[in-house]
Amino acid sequence: MTANGLSVVVLLREVLDPRPPVRLAGGGVMVREPGPRRLVNPADLEALEEAMLLAEGRGARVTAVAVGPGRRLEDGLRLALAMGAHRAVRVDGPGLWEGDAVARARVLARVVEILSPSLVLAGARLLDRGDDPAPALAAAGLGLPCCTPVVSARVGDGEATATRKADRGARDVVALPLPCVLLMEGGAREPRYPDLDAVLAALGAPVETWGLPELGLPERAVGEHAALLRPERLVHPRPDPTPVPTPDPDAPAFERIRTLLSGGIRARAGRVHEGSAGEVVEGLLRILEEEGLLQGAAP
Repeated sequence: MTANGLSVVVLLREVLDPRPPVRLAGGGVMVREPGPRRLVNPADLEALEEAMLLAEGRGARVTAVAVGPGRRLEDGLRLALAMGAHRAVRVDGPGLWEGDAVARARVLARVVEILSPSLVLAGARLLDRGDDPAPALAAAGLGLPCCTPVVSARVGDGEATATRKADRGARDVVALPLPCVLLMEGGAREPRYPDLDAVLAALGAPVETWGLPELGLPERAVGEHAALLRPERLVHPRPDPTPVPTPDPDAPAFERIRTLLSGGIRARAGRVHEGSAGEVVEGLLRILEEEGLLQGAAP
């Protein structure tokens, strides 16, 4: 614990790199990996940089927490240690991340409860999936104030002042009491590059691994058991798009555009039920009964 008691937790999440997994070599193109690369979410690294600035200015103690499956997240944690983080924790376990955002938020909330930080930082968006509601839901479950998307932050006595992005390039300044959660806007900070000595030291630094026993959570409280949106037998029908041939590059522009617009979702054939309202209702009920969708319904 630091002299002023200020502690910061930074969440690191793994995402898929949307760039093609290729590199130029010898004048040609060589496949680097058989599939998309996995990397630490860039906005989370910017949140880590914000935490390191607070550590330098206020002497805060920074803990990096990697949430999600895969031992490759340890590389991100060791990068955080090389950048100056004081502690690294990887949270993983069987079925721990198989639920929805509500289930993940419960795990994050438990991690925050154990670490009891003054400030929680994370990226506002994921590179491959966009918005992630889990950190905000965890803050709501713990009754902590949450601000997003934050461009920069300052911490004073008992409160954090966040500059957040507003509409049309404007900026809002929000004061939040500590502890609180700040979700950082991507592109606002440039993460630092650690030197070689720090990288070598991070390779041998300890990385804690937390599972259900360390979290103190029963299996029924995580994963699919804790999900609010449970999988059901009924799903939306898959669209059946019409394939579009590759336009001829020598054709005029309007011809290429017309070719591209010739695709789309095929119209589905249906049955039109005519008659009185009572007859239509009886017909629909009969169809639902034949499909087995009225099982257990009240008569």
